[in-house]
Amino acid sequence: MEIRAATVLPARREPIELHTGDGLTLVGELALPADRPPVATLVTLHPLPTHGGFMDSHVYKKAANRLPALADLAVLRFNTRGTSSERGTSEGAFDGGEGERFDVAAALEYAEYHDLPHVWVVGWSFGTELTLKWAHDPLVEGAILLSPPLHRATDADLDAWARFGRPLVALVPEFDDYLRPEEARARFARVPQAEVIGVDGAKHLWVGEPYVRIALDEIVKRVNPAAHPLPTEV
Repeated sequence: MEIRAATVLPARREPIELHTGDGLTLVGELALPADRPPVATLVTLHPLPTHGGFMDSHVYKKAANRLPALADLAVLRFNTRGTSSERGTSEGAFDGGEGERFDVAAALEYAEYHDLPHVWVVGWSFGTELTLKWAHDPLVEGAILLSPPLHRATDADLDAWARFGRPLVALVPEFDDYLRPEEARARFARVPQAEVIGVDGAKHLWVGEPYVRIALDEIVKRVNPAAHPLPTEV
């Protein structure tokens, strides 16, 4: 069977709640391999909720639908404060990336408490800003950024990640609306361990199955190299 945009592969999918340090309850889902423990974990941070981003943003939904089965990964998705999806609405209100520090911390605390292994943070657009600003946690083994705008995240945040020392991979679409590969390489040069990958033909929202496959392949290549490249059929 060819893996298509709507393919959903077997997994254990559990509704979860996250509890923030400032007293909010956030809703989410944890997807796990169906019949074995995960070998690594993705904590995903979604695009800007004021522009339609949420835990079901399509790259993350497809990651949860495929990667537990294809790459033995746990995929944790959740709605940041004030964000809604089919799973429900997280308490609180959008705070421009500041109060969301508690949301990031709650997701990482959940992963630690539930002994999820080898945690990598995957941020997309606004989620990359949250990653760079708030994911400097000893639990985090590395981060992957999809379409980083480097708008709320500043050079000071890049310098902080450089000191943090964990791997950082930025997947930058050729036709991104905010930051394109050449400029991204210049901006990320201040992070010695950063790798910037330009993705030919891609746009900020990663629309189109070929670009989703590239994004998921690059994620798996870093997080569970033994499962790379991902199959296109099952």
